[in-house]
Amino acid sequence: MSEELISKKELLERYSISYGALYRWKRKGLIPEEWFIKKSTTTGQETFFPKELVCERVELIQSQKDEHSLDELSNQLGKESEKKAVLRLKTVFGDKVFFISEIKEMIVEDGEGNQKDLTEIINEIKR
Repeated sequence: MSEELISKKELLERYSISYGALYRWKRKGLIPEEWFIKKSTTTGQETFFPKELVCERVELIQSQKDEHSLDELSNQLGKESEKKAVLRLKTVFGDKVFFISEIKEMIVEDGEGNQKDLTEIINEIKR
């Protein structure tokens, strides 16, 4: 089970945002650093994002940016993040952190088709 990704180019085109705006949002903490995923491709290295998470966030930013400054949005999202429980995965490639409130489902697969649904653990933490 792999997470669907969207390339930086696709994201910029889909939402008609500039490269500069995207990285300004990153600097302001509106788009988390861990969502910027570098991957090797046939044309070199490209940046991808978890599609559902980043699209929801960009839509939120775009819907609120006329009513609130980026600093206000950043402060609000930052305050919410401080209160969030996280799932921390330590791998040979480094640590990955996910906010519990953003996890919809958690399933462990053993590589032989067997799965263990751990979603209830996440739901208990959310309560």
